[in-house]
Amino acid sequence: MRENHAAARGFRRPLGVAIAIAAALLGLAACGEKSEDAATEAQQFSLTLDFFPNPDHAGIYTAQKLGYFHDAGLDLSIRTPSDPAAPIKHVAAGRTDLAISYEPEVLLADEQGLDVVAVGALVDRPLTSMIWLEKSGIGGIGDLRGKTIATAGIPYQSAYLETILARVNLSPSDVKTVNVGFSLLPAIIGGRAEAMLGGFRNVEGVNLRLRGKDPVVTPVHELGVPTYNELVLVAQRERLEQDPEAIRLFLAALARGTAAAAESPNATTEVLLDVNPNLEPKLTRAEVKATLPLLAPQRGDSPYGYMDPAQWREFIAWMRDDELISSQPPPSRLLTNAYLPGSIPE
Repeated sequence: MRENHAAARGFRRPLGVAIAIAAALLGLAACGEKSEDAATEAQQFSLTLDFFPNPDHAGIYTAQKLGYFHDAGLDLSIRTPSDPAAPIKHVAAGRTDLAISYEPEVLLADEQGLDVVAVGALVDRPLTSMIWLEKSGIGGIGDLRGKTIATAGIPYQSAYLETILARVNLSPSDVKTVNVGFSLLPAIIGGRAEAMLGGFRNVEGVNLRLRGKDPVVTPVHELGVPTYNELVLVAQRERLEQDPEAIRLFLAALARGTAAAAESPNATTEVLLDVNPNLEPKLTRAEVKATLPLLAPQRGDSPYGYMDPAQWREFIAWMRDDELISSQPPPSRLLTNAYLPGSIPE
């Protein structure tokens, strides 16, 4: 779970830097211009984020800045939720066209009878990590016995911890956990806990490195939890059936934006700083560098945003075995790759 590292920037970028950034963005956007008349034809389309704008959303905001959604005939509005658990409920209720959520949340939503389906991966691997500092003297999971672990209080992450500890014949009763909500960094920096579970490797992990804290960061899938898609785009199934083309166009524009972001990390950082002035520039720059390789790229013959049904099947079974869900639905009920990028008419 990410922590708000917002801080007032209080600075003005030099004119020369601004011109260089604009030139870089224009170079990337050269093939994406459209006539002004087309703006009146754009379809209203809404996306609800999982959290405040941050480097996980680099492809989205780059695509918006470069006009790729406009090229696709979409007038995109981006909404920021007050509660990270709310977006999937909003999409299920038809209040937003797409939402960013988490693979475990999709499974829990299905368990609750919400008719939602994942249509693409934004981040196709776990970001959630076990993190401790080198100075803690912890050399491995076995050394967590008797230690305090800060958590964000997310129920399925308690199951992560149980699985992680079981690999070294420990149980949750062998450690002390403290629910600190979003205050994971203060807990580990201030000594309230020796380790944390729930921080993202590209957020809290990067933050600790910049502070010179020498963190040891291990994603949970390297500790026994089945791999999963950390961030996915979710649609209401009925909405998807009624207007599939809008979803296809959005995903294709996002693929273009993600590729453009990867080509120009500095310009991408500036885009994010512009849309969220509360981000701290140095930290954001480092997070962008760490995040861009993690944004679901095209892999081999698989298209951008591809979700592996076999991986989902294994994760579904794990959630069922840990009694987080009561049944084992087929991946075909929870995800579809049918709307992943084709081409956008230009």
